[in-house]
Amino acid sequence: MLDSILDKSVVGYTRLGYRLRPHSAIDTDLSGRVAVITGATSGLGRETASALARLGATVVLVGRNPDKTQAVAEDIQQETSNPKVLPEIADLSSMDEVRALAARIEAPVHILVNNAGVLLPERVETEDGFEKTFATNLLSHFLLTNLLIGKLEAPARIVNVSSGGMYTQRIRVDDLQMKHDRYDGAVAYARTKRAQVILSELWADALRGCGVVVHSMHPGWADTPGVSASLPRFYKLTKPLLRTPAQGADTIVWLCASDEAGHSTGQFWHDRRPRPTHRLPGTKETEAERTALWEQLAELSGWFGSVSDFGKPG
Repeated sequence: MLDSILDKSVVGYTRLGYRLRPHSAIDTDLSGRVAVITGATSGLGRETASALARLGATVVLVGRNPDKTQAVAEDIQQETSNPKVLPEIADLSSMDEVRALAARIEAPVHILVNNAGVLLPERVETEDGFEKTFATNLLSHFLLTNLLIGKLEAPARIVNVSSGGMYTQRIRVDDLQMKHDRYDGAVAYARTKRAQVILSELWADALRGCGVVVHSMHPGWADTPGVSASLPRFYKLTKPLLRTPAQGADTIVWLCASDEAGHSTGQFWHDRRPRPTHRLPGTKETEAERTALWEQLAELSGWFGSVSDFGKPG
């Protein structure tokens, strides 16, 4: 009853909501498991990397800045006494760098956490000509996941880090890069997060029975460098209510490591419980829009596959 009340109010997104819900310790032994985490040098990604390293996993930290990524890898090695924390450098707004990253990552991979994301105040295009929020948050993870799928070793897990902000938006397959609408950074961000949830469901259906489960989640309101830099007014108003990065990352770690999370696929989670994917009228997409999203991402990324044959041998 309490969880249901919290889930229907913004209180559930805050540190109070986290404290009012039970969160038992995660003690799964991940020795011998390999986890790849994007956006791993700060905030939720860093906390996830540290937690999985403590559980014994080999952790591949994907970051954009070589010096920072190396330093974070060394810090986590010291914090966790786990030497198998490995830096990998890639700017995920570049599809060439995503392809190079995927080629460098060796099999087997058991956990993939698609966490990297940006929220920009103005519309910026990458050297590839893609709107940068779209390229970083969505297109790169679509391409990286599809390129790594052949390197996943069952039982494997894919976790896509979305946002509660996605509840405010529906997918716009007629304008994925906001070329026609007046650009709003928060809206662009939320639309990519809505698309991540749709992709999670598509991947889950396509990989069902292959030993790979796919989940999406939202962390609530967490005190991270991304929030403070991208949403300064929101940050100032809500700072006393914000979760710690570790609290925000808790469900990511749980989805990566717990036995329970391996028994289902394609769900959207918050505080270790599945949540509805739509709350506001007019945000639900059609099957045609879901298919169009996949097809456009495939064309733009240069990865030519389809929902119907994804995950099948050959």
